[in-house]
Amino acid sequence: MMPEFSVDKEKCTQCGLCAKDCVAHIIDMDSGWPRIPKEKEIGCRKCQHCLAICPSGAVSILGKSPSQSTLIQGAFPDPDQMEILIKGRRSVRHYVDENLDPELMQRLLDVACQAPTGGNVRQVQLSVIDDKHMMDKFRQHTYDVVEKLANDGKLPDKRKVFANFVFLWQKKHIDVLFRGAPHLLVASAPRNISSPVADCVIALSYFELFAQTLGVGTVWDGLARCAIDELLSGVRKKLGIPEDHLIGAAMAFGKPAVHYHCTVENDNSNIVRCPVFL
Repeated sequence: MMPEFSVDKEKCTQCGLCAKDCVAHIIDMDSGWPRIPKEKEIGCRKCQHCLAICPSGAVSILGKSPSQSTLIQGAFPDPDQMEILIKGRRSVRHYVDENLDPELMQRLLDVACQAPTGGNVRQVQLSVIDDKHMMDKFRQHTYDVVEKLANDGKLPDKRKVFANFVFLWQKKHIDVLFRGAPHLLVASAPRNISSPVADCVIALSYFELFAQTLGVGTVWDGLARCAIDELLSGVRKKLGIPEDHLIGAAMAFGKPAVHYHCTVENDNSNIVRCPVFL
C-alpha cells in the first residue's frame, strides 16, 4: 500500500515539521514543499506522524485527512485525572448479567485498535465474544472440556489446578475462569513479528483504561488465555484466531456489579535509580 501523500499548498506554511518528524526520513523539502519521492514511498511506516504534526492541517496520507481527525489541544485529561484513573482502576470479578450496549462496545474496541505496536506493524487481532448467551455457552464448554481432561488424566501437570475450578463451578457455581463476565476479549498477533506478546498486552491495557472511564469493568484473564491456548482443542479456530498467531492476552469484561470508592496506595520500593555512567 502506497502512502498517498498529499499537501494542500493553500494551507501549507512550508515549516518542514512533517519532514523533520518523519520516522522513516522519506519526506523531503527540496522543492520547497513537502513530498515523498516515488522511490522512497515503500519506506513509509504508515504512522501518520506527518498528518498529526502539521499545525495548519495541510497534510493528508493513507487516504486520511486532518478533517477526519480530532484536535488534541486542550482535550487531554489533566495530570491529576490521569493519575487517579491509573491508581483507581481495579480488577472486577463480579458482573451484571447483561450485554453491554453494542455502540459502547464498538467504541471500546476502536480505541484499543489505536494502541501502539512494535515497528507500527499494527497486526494485533481482537477476538471478542460480544453476546452473553454465547459467552455462557463458551463458559460451559470450557468447563466440560477441562472436566473430561481431568477425568481422563490428561490435564498437563502445570494445569492440574484447573480441576479445582471445575469442582467450584459444578458444586458452588463459582466461575474462577471467567469471573461471571458476559464478554471476553482475546488479543493475538503473528508469532513472527518483533513483539507479539507486548503488542497484545498494550492493546488490552488501552482497552482497560478507557473502559474505566465508561463504567465498564475488566479483569485480566490469564486463566482463560491458558485454557484457550493449551486445553481447548479447536476453540482457536472458532474464535477466528489464525494458526500463525500467538495468543498474547485475554480480558473478561462487562457492566460491573461492584464499585470501588477510592484508590489504593502501593509501595514504590521497586524503583531503582541508576548511577551516572562515566
